[in-house]
Amino acid sequence: MANGDKIGNSGKAGQRAARKARLTAALRENLKRRKQQARQRAAAHKSPSAEASSQQGTDPTHAPDFRRNRGGE
Repeated sequence: MANGDKIGNSGKAGQRAARKARLTAALRENLKRRKQQARQRAAAHKSPSAEASSQQGTDPTHAPDFRRNRGGE
């Protein structure tokens, strides 16, 4: 009976190892897909108007106005 238990356990161990390998591969593919999506989103946000507005933010003469009532003065 001891041999039968070992065969049964090795089968379960093999199933667990195969499941772990499948999950690892699925997680790796998911991470690759998410990184690619993030790269695409970053490239989409790099439009000329976004670059111009970001350059204005770094220019000290065009500092952002954080006042609550901007036009009432």
